[in-house]
Amino acid sequence: MATHSMIIPSSSSSSLAAPASPFKETLPLFSRSLTFPRKSWFSQFRLRFFAEKHSQQLESSNGCATNFASLQDSGDHLTEEHGTKEESTLSITVVGASGDLAKKKIFPALFALFYEGCLPQDFTVFGYARTKLTHDELRDMISRTLTCRIDQRENCGDKMDQFLKKCFYHSGQYNSEEDFAELNTKLKEKEGGKLANRLYYLSIPPNIFVDVVRCASLRASSANGWTRVIVEKPFGRDSESSGELTRSLKQYLTEEQIFRIDHYLGKELVENLSVLRFSNLVFEPLWSRNYIRNVQLIFSEDFGTEGRGGYFDQYGIIRDIMQNHLLQILALFAMETPVSLDAEDIRSEKVKVLRSMKPLLLEDVVVGQYKGHSKGGKTYQGYTDDPTVPNHSLTPTFAAAAMFINNARWDGVPFLMKAGKALHTRGAEIRVQFRHVPGNLYKKSFATNLDNATNELVIRVQPDEGIYLRINNKVPGLGMRLDRSDLNLLYRSRYPREIPDAYERLLLDAIEGERRLFIRSDELDAAWDLFTPALKELEERKIVPELYPYGSRGPVGAHYLASKYNVRWGDLGDA
Repeated sequence: MATHSMIIPSSSSSSLAAPASPFKETLPLFSRSLTFPRKSWFSQFRLRFFAEKHSQQLESSNGCATNFASLQDSGDHLTEEHGTKEESTLSITVVGASGDLAKKKIFPALFALFYEGCLPQDFTVFGYARTKLTHDELRDMISRTLTCRIDQRENCGDKMDQFLKKCFYHSGQYNSEEDFAELNTKLKEKEGGKLANRLYYLSIPPNIFVDVVRCASLRASSANGWTRVIVEKPFGRDSESSGELTRSLKQYLTEEQIFRIDHYLGKELVENLSVLRFSNLVFEPLWSRNYIRNVQLIFSEDFGTEGRGGYFDQYGIIRDIMQNHLLQILALFAMETPVSLDAEDIRSEKVKVLRSMKPLLLEDVVVGQYKGHSKGGKTYQGYTDDPTVPNHSLTPTFAAAAMFINNARWDGVPFLMKAGKALHTRGAEIRVQFRHVPGNLYKKSFATNLDNATNELVIRVQPDEGIYLRINNKVPGLGMRLDRSDLNLLYRSRYPREIPDAYERLLLDAIEGERRLFIRSDELDAAWDLFTPALKELEERKIVPELYPYGSRGPVGAHYLASKYNVRWGDLGDA
């Protein structure tokens, strides 16, 4: 049943000017809130909505009711003292508003949520950056990237105008308390004395995370509502720097206020992973070493650094993709059944997986770097040809790795990761290769290559989202000839409506305090513990990456690594 927060007024309000952390000072107010401790009323509403939407065919493409504002009573809160409703407002501040991520992803995601009726009735969006812009200049910049749903274009222009009127801009330095104090004044003007909830999205380089959090904490936190901060990766470069970043943030924030975002966790097929496994009897009994031969996590981009080489060169493909995106998917895939769908139960199971894994060994890693190549009359630059990249850089743009989980379910099963830039195709997928059928009656039909007779489950995360299971079947005719066929769930055919962007889902979850798809600090520590030793050895020994042509399938060494564990990369048979 939906509930409202019962707020018992505090005897003393926190002061924004105090030297201690105001973010933390507001927490006693929350600890006295008489709410369900594990699941917000809106989360319960969403669960009911998803359960009902297929039968009722509600007009929504991302799970939000079109009349959300009325369903949530405009975000009002019922106070115990007066028995009356206290109106609330939501302020979303995008720090680094003039950057590419904000323009291409964050503002469009916020508009999509507004268009779908997923934002509260009373909300304000502020852009904050060092660039000098007026409100109208920000709105003009944002408007160029806003689009409406393909399947819902009614009143698109009107909706854009309404959204842009709620967008404002404040220019300031990232380390200036005075500039954030001015931002706080502007936020208060828009909030109009209502219960103020504030969400900060840090779309900025990690070296200024702490400065922004400090200034916002001391000068621009909410005095009577919640304050939350979304932090973008990378979360450090290794265990040491990540731990230092976490300790610095926690000087001003509690763990409950930090939302470490990995946008891959918001992708539809990744979120569907646990549904596929835990709600289908046909899969769960097979989900172990007894039936699964190997698991492959494959990420590829068909373009290079494209002028972002200076940034990429500081991290490389292992830190940029493997340690976060692919490892998070692996943890979701391999975790035990959680006690419930509560965020902490799910995240605790993921941490157990990570702590059960062997740290990555250098002998189980292959690194590569793309070189210049001419194809179809066009010349493609190599990685070190990028003017923003040092000439003799050893930073890998490709990596393949074999990892193992030391527990009863997965002992001995290789989890192979592969990620690279400037490859032959763009995509991300999970491939589950099952074991051979014992005493297969039809093995002669597959000659000596029994791998052709194994079943394979493929979960394609992007593009062309889909799930397909490869099975063996008889080709129609008088003879006995076998063929491999796909039982295919192609999302664009089964679900013609547009799939929401991952940032929409994650922003909505952060607003509602749903942490299931965000990374906890102990989870982050466990992830870095797996990769830091190999990363340090790669850099200390100055391992030279194997060169591969731009637009190819990557270095040959990746195939030797797979064959070491009697595995063939599943994407080799794809076009």
